[in-house]
Amino acid sequence: MPYQVGEAVRLLPLAPPGHVRTPWYLRGKIGVIERDLGETGDPEALAYGRTDAPPRRLYRVRFSMDAIWGAAAERPEDRLDAEIFDNWLEPADAPA
Repeated sequence: MPYQVGEAVRLLPLAPPGHVRTPWYLRGKIGVIERDLGETGDPEALAYGRTDAPPRRLYRVRFSMDAIWGAAAERPEDRLDAEIFDNWLEPADAPA
C-alpha cells in the first residue's frame, strides 16, 4: 500500500537476522512521510545475491527528535530524515 506525503507512519519494531538497513533507534518510532522516492531493488535481498525479489518502495520519513529520544532530546524541534523501505512501515494508527 503506497503511503502519501504527510501521512504518519510507524517503523515496525522488527529484529530479523541478517543484513537490514533500518536503524535500530528508529524502530517502533512514529514519523511522517516526507517524500516518495519510488521503487528500487530490495537491498535486504540483494545483500544475499537474491536478484529475483520484487522491488521495494522507498520513502523519506521525517522524525522529530522528541519522537525519537523523548524527554532526553536536547533539541526537540530538530528533525531527522531517514530513507526507509515500505516493508518496514505501517500506518501510525495501526494497533501496536
